[in-house]
Amino acid sequence: MSDFTPTEMMTIAASRALSSKDVCFVGIGAPSAACNVARLTHAPDITLIYESGTIGTAPEVLPLSIGDGELCETAVSTVAVPEMFRYWLQGGKISIGFLGAAQIDRFGNINTTVIGDYDHPKVRLPGGGGAPEIATSCGEIYITLKQATRSMVEKIDFFTSFGHGEGGDHRERLGIKTKGPTLLITDLAIWKPDPQTKEFTVVSLHEGVTREMVQETCGWTVKFAENLEQTPAPSALELSTLRDLQERTKRAHSGGKAA
Repeated sequence: MSDFTPTEMMTIAASRALSSKDVCFVGIGAPSAACNVARLTHAPDITLIYESGTIGTAPEVLPLSIGDGELCETAVSTVAVPEMFRYWLQGGKISIGFLGAAQIDRFGNINTTVIGDYDHPKVRLPGGGGAPEIATSCGEIYITLKQATRSMVEKIDFFTSFGHGEGGDHRERLGIKTKGPTLLITDLAIWKPDPQTKEFTVVSLHEGVTREMVQETCGWTVKFAENLEQTPAPSALELSTLRDLQERTKRAHSGGKAA
């Protein structure tokens, strides 16, 4: 992987999962980078929505938070947060929710609240914000995550956002009608849930990655697809788009001009 980093591969692989027809609820960080690379390359008509109420935003730089003025300035419209959640999200108008995670288990359940005991945590995290609603109300959920045994765990320390619960038909039994997590993109591989058990299974390895590398950075016994593929390497356009976006962001956030 001499020409690109694992993080770049993760971001670009995630961006490829999106299309111009998608209405996407975007999380800050890696999800935001992936969604905006998609918008700037193969999915120019994608509708990006951020939790602060900005609809159809097209930022020149990656936002620091959902309250970043860049989102409002470039949005087609900005609505109140209650309208965003009640009408747009809970109304079933958003096809993809793109989330990150501090911890995730094999069924796509997410922790972004605390590491360790809730009352006496080792690390207190930002919390769920709108993620619990996104996880149950969007048509389907994509997740990005850097692999490590501390983040891919047998049991998450706190249940922030519902994935597939205990697996199988758990979502259906709870009356949740959306698909839940359908894609997990890490810096090493692409994962999809098993159609029956809903346990995440590796379907594609990134260039230079082995099965052993995936297992060493995962806290549960990894299952691999029978027809395991290799993720295509980033194209020159994808890499230049991502790097230009990150460079503009770095200049803007350090007090320089974005362009």
